[in-house]
Amino acid sequence: MIDHTGVVVSDFERSKRFYKEALAPLGYELLHEVPASITGSADVAGFGEGGKPDFWVTNGDPNKPPLHIAFRVKSRDIVDAFHAAAIAAGGRDNGQPGLRPHYHPNYYGAFVRDLDGHNVEAVCHEA
Repeated sequence: MIDHTGVVVSDFERSKRFYKEALAPLGYELLHEVPASITGSADVAGFGEGGKPDFWVTNGDPNKPPLHIAFRVKSRDIVDAFHAAAIAAGGRDNGQPGLRPHYHPNYYGAFVRDLDGHNVEAVCHEA
């Protein structure tokens, strides 16, 4: 089981704002920040729900190639809301909300490129 993951971003403050807005429909919040003076290398910000950060944004040279991160959600409405919020926050569309039956019959997802090109997805597996 994966406990946490994250991405490295070129503009920490802009990316924090992007993820704060884009992940809000998922119930995610900015829960924790640790400055470079503590980590010894970079500023980090942890997003999550229920008080547990499981998605981290780190200031630095962005991952090359960009990463793909998928967030599982409970409804198709949340997928739609994520896509709209991420686009409004400055993300680039990389796949409108909709069914992707080539994965499985109920795979409903949406894809957005963040400010550094990471492919961020919300997906619902429910009918």
